[in-house]
Order: sequence, then structure tokens, then C-alpha cells
Amino acid sequence: MSIDTTDGHPAMDYAEHERTYRGFLRGTVVLTTLVILILAGMAYFLV
Repeated sequence: MSIDTTDGHPAMDYAEHERTYRGFLRGTVVLTTLVILILAGMAYFLV
């Protein structure tokens, strides 16, 4: 992913912003996978 920062504000830390966004996406994928695994386990063990 590439962002054109030529017109951006000079005080904006774009590298940190991108790192935070990637961390947010990774966390979302991990938590979604965890919820799917929990639901699958519940379907197997409780039904």
C-alpha cells in the first residue's frame, strides 16, 4: 500500500500512521479468527 504524502501536512507522521493501521488490521484478523474458532468449538462440543 502506498500513500501519496506530497500534499499532506508536514506535522503528520505518515510512517507511524501506516504502522498503526497495519496493526489494527492484523488485530482484526486475529480476533475474527479467534471468534470463528470459539464458535466452531462450541458447535462441536455443545451440540
